[in-house]
Amino acid sequence: MIHRLGVQARMARADMGGIYETPRRKFLHLAAGAAALPAVSRTARAQAYPTRPVRIVVGFPPGGSGDFHARLIGQWLSERLGQQFVVENRPGAGGNIGTEAVVRAPADGYTLLLALTPNAINATLYERLNFNFIRDIAPVAGIVHGPHVLVMHPAHSSKSVSDIIAYAKANPAKLNMASGGNGTPGHIAGELFKIMAGVNLTHVPYRGEGPALTDAISGQVQLMFVSVTPSLELIRAGKLRAVAVTTPVRSPALPDVPTIAETVPGYEAYGWAGMGAPKGTPPEIIEKLNGQINAGLASPGIKARYADLGIIILSPSDFGKFVAEDTQRWAKVIRAANIKVE
Repeated sequence: MIHRLGVQARMARADMGGIYETPRRKFLHLAAGAAALPAVSRTARAQAYPTRPVRIVVGFPPGGSGDFHARLIGQWLSERLGQQFVVENRPGAGGNIGTEAVVRAPADGYTLLLALTPNAINATLYERLNFNFIRDIAPVAGIVHGPHVLVMHPAHSSKSVSDIIAYAKANPAKLNMASGGNGTPGHIAGELFKIMAGVNLTHVPYRGEGPALTDAISGQVQLMFVSVTPSLELIRAGKLRAVAVTTPVRSPALPDVPTIAETVPGYEAYGWAGMGAPKGTPPEIIEKLNGQINAGLASPGIKARYADLGIIILSPSDFGKFVAEDTQRWAKVIRAANIKVE
């Protein structure tokens, strides 16, 4: 009798275990399915993106090199992804106003930043910013980098980097060096030249490259470091003399123009452009944009546009690392030259 009761009890426990085991298994199955849902939804979101127009914020006025890059790449993305990529110019504070607007935008892939060399410079140039560019902007893709050109008025006797150095040492502070403003890439490139060549040039800041170029053409200032895009036609027309380029290798657009490094070993400066997004933007969307931008840069049409301007397309390597290294490099120059914003 006791044996029979023990058997019945074990059977009852087994039956109860079966009753509870089925819901447990269901729970585990549902939990596993729920865990898989975020991955599925992320993939679906990336596949559907974009479902509405996307803003590309440029922190400078229309007509500049940043505007050119944003519109060229934006047109490509519009054609490939089926939604408009609209360029929005938000100028001010050396690009900081536009950058902060992107930092504070929703991290959903619908607000992008056309990042430029000033973003790397501003990290040190401005003592107080409401954001940290490297921390708060996620790198999406590099686009291009290219040289500045050291140009002079054609009437000046200096025709080479050696001539400029000799003249500047014989006539300290007599050569005026124009720039688009304190802390602009052309100014920083000039300060690096002054440090490495051991010369004293008088910096004359303007409110933009356009006015500076106007006075360089008229001879009001003797030289300036200027990006290729606005200066190339002026050089070809003989209105300015291209003395040297700032990259370690010669520019395809100016193959007969030497590099500064041929006279001042180790000198190197360049401008760059790339695409960024607010920190926290889904990685699947960043990956999709990265792939499409790199495909555009490899297309014959965009390659030809940039080649004609002597601008080099950035390789699809780690854009974030590139920006971080550039930020550190310009920080040293800014501190050594004690550069302050106006």
